[in-house]
Amino acid sequence: MLSLLTACRHDKKIYISDCNDGRGFKKITLVNLADSLEFYNNKFVEVTGQYRQDKATAVLVGDKNNNTISVEFSNECPLYLSGTRIGFFDYDNNNGQLTPANNKTVILRGEIIYHSRQKINTPKASIMHISYVQL
Repeated sequence: MLSLLTACRHDKKIYISDCNDGRGFKKITLVNLADSLEFYNNKFVEVTGQYRQDKATAVLVGDKNNNTISVEFSNECPLYLSGTRIGFFDYDNNNGQLTPANNKTVILRGEIIYHSRQKINTPKASIMHISYVQL
């Protein structure tokens, strides 16, 4: 019985930075955020979505692919695994790879920047100054 309970347990990995200490974060769905990007411009939010990355880009995707925002990590906000000095981008602790987050549901906290003029087929907003990542 105990083995069944531990087999179902998923350890959450939380990476944090102190770059946004003292800020309040509005918890919002990606759908609501996508519908109100101008309102949330320059505001700090907590949002959940599927993280997708390739060599050049990273995005957070909701239930519909049109609910997408780009994810822009910053050197100003170094993210460390909670309680350690293992960084989110620490290749040495991940066998020379990025932290395995691709195609996983994540929670991010950061600042929304609305792009009133963007290229075709690019997200209308970015989440920047990311200070919290939960895998």
